Amino acid sequence: MQQQAAIRRTIALVLAFILLVVYGFIWRMNQPVIMNNEQLRANGAVVLDTPRIFSDFELVDHNGELFNIARMQDVWSIVFFGFSNCPDICPTTLAVLNDTYSKMKDSEKEKFQVIMISLDPERDTVEALADYVPYFNAEFIGVTGNKHLIRRLTAEINVAYNIVPLEGEDYTVDHSTQLVLINPKGHYHGFFRAPHSETMLRSTWRSIAASF
Repeated sequence: MQQQAAIRRTIALVLAFILLVVYGFIWRMNQPVIMNNEQLRANGAVVLDTPRIFSDFELVDHNGELFNIARMQDVWSIVFFGFSNCPDICPTTLAVLNDTYSKMKDSEKEKFQVIMISLDPERDTVEALADYVPYFNAEFIGVTGNKHLIRRLTAEINVAYNIVPLEGEDYTVDHSTQLVLINPKGHYHGFFRAPHSETMLRSTWRSIAASF
């Protein structure tokens, strides 16, 4: 009987050890890989040495509600500057962002948001953005408003764009392709260079957020 009890104890200890190892492995796999600045750059992410404070503004989201810096506090924000008539870069980027967001954990989604600020506010009305942005993801936020405030904002966070005339009165907008990262304090924290992929965006953001 004593021998059988000893065997049972040994088996129980071995099983407990195996479970502990498996738990530790799963826990480690779920932790973000912390990258240094060189590794982040190699993966397309650039973090500013000192996050930049930029001027507040009053724009409007695709639901007709006020959008300002307060809407980008207490949460990480990826901001994409584009426009709804964009033929290729904008829909491709928003599709990648949807893929990125969709593959995040629920706990990550709670502290993360995707925003598209229009560089063509004259055509991108609230109604136009309400049709366009949620098509890619119902949680994404479309923003439009005063073109002078948008111009000032882009200048402060180094986003370049230019109105290009086409035939007749038509025009398009040439613009930078980087994704701007705003930290939970509402400060310009860094950016992600193109080309973008959901794997790179998720891994670099997780590293940046874990180091914040």
